[in-house]
Amino acid sequence: MQIHVVQPGQSLFAIAQVYSTTPTALASANQLNPNQSLVVGQSLVIPIAGMYYWVQAGDSLFTIARRFNTTPRALARANRIQLTQSLMPGFRIYIPSLPKRSAEFNAYVEARNEASAQSLKKYVQEAAPRLTYLAPFSFEIQRDGSLKPPILDDFPSIATQNGVVTMLVVTNKEQDQFSPELSHVFLTNNEIQNKLLDNVIATAKRLGLRDIHWDIEHVLPSDREAYNAFLRKAADRIHGEGFLMSTALAPKVSDQQQGEWYTAHDYAAHGRVADFVVIMTYEWGYSGGPAMPVSPIDQVEKVIRYAMTKMPASKILMGQNLYGYDWTLPFVQGSVAKAVSPQEAIDVARRYNVPILYDPKAQAPHFGYSDEQGKRHIVWFEDARSIQAKFNLVKRLGLRGMSYWKLGLEFPQNWLLIDDNFNVLKK
Repeated sequence: MQIHVVQPGQSLFAIAQVYSTTPTALASANQLNPNQSLVVGQSLVIPIAGMYYWVQAGDSLFTIARRFNTTPRALARANRIQLTQSLMPGFRIYIPSLPKRSAEFNAYVEARNEASAQSLKKYVQEAAPRLTYLAPFSFEIQRDGSLKPPILDDFPSIATQNGVVTMLVVTNKEQDQFSPELSHVFLTNNEIQNKLLDNVIATAKRLGLRDIHWDIEHVLPSDREAYNAFLRKAADRIHGEGFLMSTALAPKVSDQQQGEWYTAHDYAAHGRVADFVVIMTYEWGYSGGPAMPVSPIDQVEKVIRYAMTKMPASKILMGQNLYGYDWTLPFVQGSVAKAVSPQEAIDVARRYNVPILYDPKAQAPHFGYSDEQGKRHIVWFEDARSIQAKFNLVKRLGLRGMSYWKLGLEFPQNWLLIDDNFNVLKK
């Protein structure tokens, strides 16, 4: 599979000819309206096996093979040319598909009401063949140790039909916010902890959920050791019942990182007791903050490399957003950016006739525009290039896989690129 970045004047027909495919195949793979114009800078997934490379001055089969992690002999055989043949600039070389490695994938799904649950079904059905885990968000801890369940709808049955493990996601949310006071209540009360664990295990058995996932956030720094002790206790109970146990971690770059979102998340402790962790490597750019990439790859890699000093890479699911944000400029504290899907971002760029740019350091697409009221905007989002860069990082660092927050926004290229890069493990 190949990623193509649209250049000025290009059409689906012209691009399809270059890659020996059809406009219909391109439109279907990228969920495009064939009657709409393409956007300069827009990335397209080309649904072909392998990819093509156009020879540059100074290239040889040996340099091209090294670039694409293959062998000169394999390239010569695939292109029916001699191993020692000189290559002219502009000559098209076919690069065969490389063997895929196995990885695990998780996706959270959050139904706010029955209507949203119905609309989310199609996203769950689309994603499920490419998932190891599905995480309905969330079972909320109550102050007496009981659980307030989410709207599950048909999500668990869709997961089962696709060989996907459904998680029981447990959070310390109250009034739609992560509550340090709530976490303090159950982390410091043995009786409430026991009741909570009883309820979690009983619920998992009743609903057929096979992984207990603790997403306890905004914990008081003084409760760090209490949280570690609770996880050790929970792991003994949960593993004793035959369930998996996983946790969610805020993105840290050192053990000394301070703050209520960071201090109490002890990477080493989680790495010891959890079967795997989800590291929430997104929201550098967030709805209530200034405009910037949501998950810049340089910052993501810093977090993951720190995590790998505290736990095996094979326990790490790297977090990834399935959305971007549209900020109004200049940023004003208290303002809120609009969440946009990758498809919606491209539609906005087309509407305002602006090119999509790409930040090579953050490995993220972006563009600016002025709306009808003359207000300036900047949009940072995800595309095929940014996702492929993250997949390359997963493979290069030997991570367990990736976890998505969250289903419900259109991003067809992501799922195609999973198919192209990985064999998704099923439990």
